[in-house]
Amino acid sequence: MKHTISVLVENKAGVLSRISGLFARRGFNIDSLAVGTTEDKQISRITLLVDGDDYIAEQVTKQLNKQIDVIKVRKLNQDEITRRELALVKVKMSVAQRGEIIDIVKIMEGKIVDISHTTLTVEMSDRPEKIDLLIELLSHYNLQEVARTGTIALQKGADIV
Repeated sequence: MKHTISVLVENKAGVLSRISGLFARRGFNIDSLAVGTTEDKQISRITLLVDGDDYIAEQVTKQLNKQIDVIKVRKLNQDEITRRELALVKVKMSVAQRGEIIDIVKIMEGKIVDISHTTLTVEMSDRPEKIDLLIELLSHYNLQEVARTGTIALQKGADIV
């Protein structure tokens, strides 16, 4: 089971290194990691996607709370969050395949950001499972490159994490 954990930290050098070191020392695996500043430039939000049971998620949360630079840690309930990921997908294609690929991109609500005689690059920002589907559909063609960001998430409604 995947768990989404939101961590507010002081925005200063070395914080991410200490947190990733914590994961390595404890043997926890990070499926996804995204970091960015918040509305306050002194604070960064780290969004972690951790695979494991509830015990693993609880241990990760407890260990993060012990870190000096950590301001707040919260395990987010999957039903109560808005999640997004960004992907760029480059497909090698023939002229005959171009129309099929463009149709798939339109149906999936992606955006073509680069096109040449032999390749097409698609941008998509959506839920990770929808990006997985886009990649699966395009894998029937000649996938050249896939680049994905980590998942970012915010609590739905008025609650603030």
